[in-house]
Amino acid sequence: MSNRTFTMIKPDAFAKGHSGAIIDHILKGGFRIVALKLTRLSREKAGEFYDIHRARPFFGELVDFMSSGPIIAAILEKENAVADFRKLIGATDPAKADPGTIRKLFAASLGENAIHGSDSDENARIESDFFFNSFERY
Repeated sequence: MSNRTFTMIKPDAFAKGHSGAIIDHILKGGFRIVALKLTRLSREKAGEFYDIHRARPFFGELVDFMSSGPIIAAILEKENAVADFRKLIGATDPAKADPGTIRKLFAASLGENAIHGSDSDENARIESDFFFNSFERY
């Protein structure tokens, strides 16, 4: 179990002006921000990041969506970070997310679900490395 996880505020939430409220929710959830970056994924980079889904029918739509606007990438720290963050963001489908979770509060749909959260310690490391060089971390 690691004390770090990776998250990304997606283009839909950024475009709707929810980034500040989402970051506030993360901080109030007891997480410390270790690294933070505003960036925009190219179609190529979005495809690399979501390569695990390449064979799925929604892959092209996902890549288009994730490269459609700015995102905020972050590395977060807290004891039991991955599991606790998954609880904080809620179910992928906001209609099934618990009240008070980030997706229940800010997501519009299954496809535009406001935020990404790593699903394992291994993926948290891989995803963090995708966005941040070791010198960018504290």
